[in-house]
Amino acid sequence: MSLIKLIVKGISYSHAQNGAYALILDEEIGDRKLPIVIGAFEAQSIAVAIEEEIKPPRPLTHDLFKSLADSFHLELKHVIIHKLVDGVFFSSLVWGRNGEEVVLDARTSDAVALAIRFFVPIYTYPTIMDKAGIILNNTQESEESFTENDIADQVEQFLEFDIEETDYNRHSLQELNRLLQEAIVNEDYETAASLRDEITKRESK
Repeated sequence: MSLIKLIVKGISYSHAQNGAYALILDEEIGDRKLPIVIGAFEAQSIAVAIEEEIKPPRPLTHDLFKSLADSFHLELKHVIIHKLVDGVFFSSLVWGRNGEEVVLDARTSDAVALAIRFFVPIYTYPTIMDKAGIILNNTQESEESFTENDIADQVEQFLEFDIEETDYNRHSLQELNRLLQEAIVNEDYETAASLRDEITKRESK
């Protein structure tokens, strides 16, 4: 099956869902955008990788991972967002070493954070783009006049839909911790990240 190349457009904050961000990926040839809900920590790591002027005093986890891979001559060839189940995106890291290819599963937020740091392409399948891709209602003459706020406003609809599945207000802190452990056991790390953010937010009050 042919692959669709994606370009990182940016990150949009959700005003409707506290602590939630949408990673926006554009298809290289086409008008559709792929919004992926990620947590605050993952959004920060991606934002740091995008903004070259931002240099944290200590390496972030993804920076450390890249340094480790470089030290052992591991080459990240590309990233593939290969599956979408119940609103959760699954991705693969395709590595090359000594002429061999190794494929590792990864959270999509981690995969994108590494792809940016390694300067490698991000791909997805047409079936995923057909299912989750959106076309923004841009009435301007060109995309250059379409602001980030416009993108954020229209992505809100996507995030609000996700709230129906991730509205944790009705759960107690004890229930949230139980759901977090279940998500980890089921390897649903996107949900686990969202639950972790909600737990951190409540414990900080």
